[in-house]
Amino acid sequence: MQCDTRTAATRDAHVLRGFGKENRMPGLICLCIGLSIKPSRTPMKNLTTNTIALAITLALSASAMAEGMSKGDFNAGKDKISAEYKTAKAHCNSLSGNANDVCMAEAKGKEKVAKADLEAAYKPTQKSRYEARVAKAEADYGVAKEKCDDLAGNPKDVCVKEAKAAETAAKADAKAQMKTAEANATANEKTADARGDASKKTSDARKDASADKSDAEYAVAKEKCDTYSGSAKDSCLDKAKVTYQK
Repeated sequence: MQCDTRTAATRDAHVLRGFGKENRMPGLICLCIGLSIKPSRTPMKNLTTNTIALAITLALSASAMAEGMSKGDFNAGKDKISAEYKTAKAHCNSLSGNANDVCMAEAKGKEKVAKADLEAAYKPTQKSRYEARVAKAEADYGVAKEKCDDLAGNPKDVCVKEAKAAETAAKADAKAQMKTAEANATANEKTADARGDASKKTSDARKDASADKSDAEYAVAKEKCDTYSGSAKDSCLDKAKVTYQK
C-alpha cells in the first residue's frame, strides 16, 4: 500500500466522500492521513514515505494474523464437535459387543482430538499444540486397546503392549517437539550462551524421547517372549535385553 500524497484538505474531503464504501480500509486510510505526508520533489523523501506506508501495512497485517480465531468461530467449532459426537454415538448404539466398544472409543477419541485441535487454533501456543498431540496419542491408544479385546491370551497382551508403546512414542515425540520449540524461542531472544543452553536442552529432550521409546519397545519384546517356555523363553529375553541394552 502507498499513502496518498495530496494536500491534507483535498485528501480528507475525498476520504470522507468514499468512507462508506465496502472496499475501503478505514484503519489504513486513517493511519496514512495521520502521517500528514506532503508531496516532495526529493526522491529520498518519497522513498521514506513509501517505506513508512509499507511498514504500517505489514504491521496491521501481522496484528490481524496474531488475533487468530474469533470467539464466535471457536464457539461454533465446539457446537459442531458436540453435534458430530452425538451422531457418532447414536451410530455406535446400533452395534453390540466389542464392536460397540471400539466404535465408542473412536467417537470419544475424535471428539477429544477435535477439541484439542480447536483449542490450539484458538490459542496457538507451544503448550496447546503439545496438548493436541497428546490428545491424538491417547485417542489412538484408546481405540487400539479396545481392538485388542478381539484377541485372547498372549496375542492380546502383546497387542496391548504394542498399543501402549505407540502411545509412549507419540507422547515422547510431542514432548521433545515442545521442549525444542521453547528452547529455540528462548535462544532467538537471548545471548550466545543462551543459544548454547537451548541446543543442550534440545539434545536432552531427544535423548529422553529415545529412552522412553526404547523402554516401551522392550516391554513389547518381553511380552512376546511369553509365547515360549524354558530355555527358548530365556533366550528370547536375553536377546531382548541385548537389543534394548537392558
